[in-house]
Amino acid sequence: MVDHKWIGKAYGPMKYEIGREKMKEYAAAAKDGRPIYHDEEFAATTAYGDIVAMPNFAAVYGLRGAGMVLLDQEVKLNLAMLVHGAQEFEWFTVAKPNDVITETGKIADIYEKGNLDFVVYEGEARNQDDELVCRSRATFIIRGG
Repeated sequence: MVDHKWIGKAYGPMKYEIGREKMKEYAAAAKDGRPIYHDEEFAATTAYGDIVAMPNFAAVYGLRGAGMVLLDQEVKLNLAMLVHGAQEFEWFTVAKPNDVITETGKIADIYEKGNLDFVVYEGEARNQDDELVCRSRATFIIRGG
């Protein structure tokens, strides 16, 4: 069983600078051809004035703390028995090239159902202007309680 004393344990701040090419590569890998994600000439004519990151690019900059939970030597999750149960994002503004995103997060909950342990990570990502870009939530399930 994962010890409940870790509820509230904080991670971060973690910084990530959003690169223009990384945004384009992500959109290409996702096979999303919408021009707002890769066509700078088109994007310049929009309200954003530049290309923007796909919403799910938040997985790159907004869940880094979740990875820290997995590797945390104090919490000691049994990775051999762990599965990724859920992942959620809530967006507040778009991410743009050269934004410096700072993520902070915490273990928000630990609970059991039968012989399964659930560990919930919640994070918040803000840009260099301290604007909230997104909130993230990841749930890990550890089998064998």
